[in-house]
Amino acid sequence: MVVLNTSRLWRSDIVKVLVHRELKRHSIDIQSIEQPTYSIFKKDPSDFLINGLMELLDAYQRLEITMKLGRGRNKKASEGKFAGGGIPFGYKGKRGSKKIVIDEKQAAIVKRLFQLKAKFQGWSLSALAEQLNEEGFTTEQGKSFTKVQVKRILDRKSFYQGKYRYGQIEADGLHQAII
Repeated sequence: MVVLNTSRLWRSDIVKVLVHRELKRHSIDIQSIEQPTYSIFKKDPSDFLINGLMELLDAYQRLEITMKLGRGRNKKASEGKFAGGGIPFGYKGKRGSKKIVIDEKQAAIVKRLFQLKAKFQGWSLSALAEQLNEEGFTTEQGKSFTKVQVKRILDRKSFYQGKYRYGQIEADGLHQAII
C-alpha cells in the first residue's frame, strides 16, 4: 500500500493495531513516499524504534491540531459566533460569509412548533409532528416531520431565542433569534 506519509494512518492506537494486524495477515506492507525506510515488517530494533517515534510524532501532531482547533472554536463560541456543526433548522449559511441567517420558510415552522408546544403542553412529540404535518409543513427534504425532528428543534430552544451554547460555553449569539 503506497501513501504519501504515515501521518493519516495512525490517528488512533486502535486503528493502528487493526491496520497493522490486517496488513500483516495479508502480507501487505506500507510504502511511504516521504518516509522511504518505513515498513511494518522491519525486525531491526533501530528501525522499530524509528517507526515507533514517527508514529508517536504523528499522534502528537494530531493532538496539537485538535487542541488548536478547540481553542479557536471556544473563542468563537464565547463571542457568540457559530463555531461549527450542523446549522440548526430555521437557519442557513450566508453566502460568502461564515455567518448564519434566518431561513424564513423554516423559521415559520419553528415558530409554529413552539406555539403548539406552549398551547398544548401535554402533547407528545409524535402529536406535535402530526399537527405540523396536518398543517402542511414539511422538512428541508419535503418529507413529513417525525418526533425525532420535532425533539431536535425543541431541544435547541435557547438557540432559537438568540443564545449560543458550545460545550460549556454559553453566550449571546450573533445570530438573529427566531422566537
